[in-house]
Amino acid sequence: MKIRLLLLVFWLFQFPVFAQQDYFPPITGGDWQTISPDSLGWCSDRIDSLYTFLETSNTKGFIVLKDGKIVLEKYFGTFTKDSTWYWASSSKALTALLVGIAQEEGFLKVSDSTSKYLGTGWTSCTPEQEGKITIWNQLTMTNGLDDVAPEDNHCTIDTCLLYKAPAGTRWAYHNAPYTLLENVVSEATGRSYNAFTRSRVGSKIGLNGIWYPSGFNNIFVSNVREYARFGLLAANNFIWQTDTILKDSAYKKQMVSTSQELNKSYGYLWWLNGKSSYMIPGGSQFVIPGMLAPDAPADMFAGIGKNGQIVSISKSEGIVLVRMGNTPGTTVDVPTQYTNDLWREFQKVNCATGLKEVGMATLNASVYPNPASTKAIITLQSGKIPESIDVYDTYGRLLLHETNTNQVHIHELENGLYTVVITHQRATQSLKLVKQ
Repeated sequence: MKIRLLLLVFWLFQFPVFAQQDYFPPITGGDWQTISPDSLGWCSDRIDSLYTFLETSNTKGFIVLKDGKIVLEKYFGTFTKDSTWYWASSSKALTALLVGIAQEEGFLKVSDSTSKYLGTGWTSCTPEQEGKITIWNQLTMTNGLDDVAPEDNHCTIDTCLLYKAPAGTRWAYHNAPYTLLENVVSEATGRSYNAFTRSRVGSKIGLNGIWYPSGFNNIFVSNVREYARFGLLAANNFIWQTDTILKDSAYKKQMVSTSQELNKSYGYLWWLNGKSSYMIPGGSQFVIPGMLAPDAPADMFAGIGKNGQIVSISKSEGIVLVRMGNTPGTTVDVPTQYTNDLWREFQKVNCATGLKEVGMATLNASVYPNPASTKAIITLQSGKIPESIDVYDTYGRLLLHETNTNQVHIHELENGLYTVVITHQRATQSLKLVKQ
């Protein structure tokens, strides 16, 4: 008996044990287990402040999961848990998963030339230039096509897809080549994009949303809880209970790791935190030092879409955070600053900041829009007007100094990266601002 027990123990230790989320909601029905913030030791007295922040930033629906269970869930106005809304560019994260599944099933390889599936002439490049654009380039935003020259960055017509640089040598957030991944997957699999999504992901995790065409774009639409289901799947390494949605461990790692050295904070259509620098959409080639969202956990990764559609995951904290709504004050394609603001306000509730009170030393300032072209607006959590705003260039030279205002006019500055230092009641905070 003892020998058999020892053999069993020995056998168990030969294989790694992977922790899974403690809870998954049923595939069908509205049941979803909840857990109270108090039982987690969170600062419940700060929840109302979080909800005020969400409401004033035009949020429609918000949910936080802890190890799969709902801790916070809030809807605003006429929006309910059954209301549907678009994912905007956070749909890209779902596309990354679908491409991985298509590769795993042998329909395509990410190293394949895109022309293999779209045919020659899908761009205005020469055949040689076009042939070097691969599915990998579409996943990593390194396709080399001009993201600025076309009148519409989203236009997928060949005359809009112009050569800018050799594929793989330039990172630029270009929506049109991403959108064409839908056609690549459909051509490779012989299934419509909705049908492939439903059969490979939706029916397995209870994600009942659909892809919806809007102009040149094709965006995913669902309710908040279904959005959270996708976040829970990503948090659990793309495994739902005992069903492994994507088995390819190398591809899964690549999705949420730095995919290329140009923008360290970008994986396969996922945004990554905890890196030494990042780039942002808008045609700028500036590399901004520091983390994408310094107030979020370093291991956070996220799908981020226009007007603040956000699914954000931290495996270390067991947190899935989802926000749907209208513009929170910025209309940029990827509101990274608002993503950071969202985590900053949430961290106060889960007491991660270690603060029992938000005192004068914590300004919690933010700047909108960012990038900006003519004017930037500074907001403080307190709602008060900053005592002073200073703008410095990358050489540390003071260029602008404003007092007792929340606005700084930057129209005369050259395009580039600047540091904005806000001072109020003996506290200071610095923020990065891109002028373009």
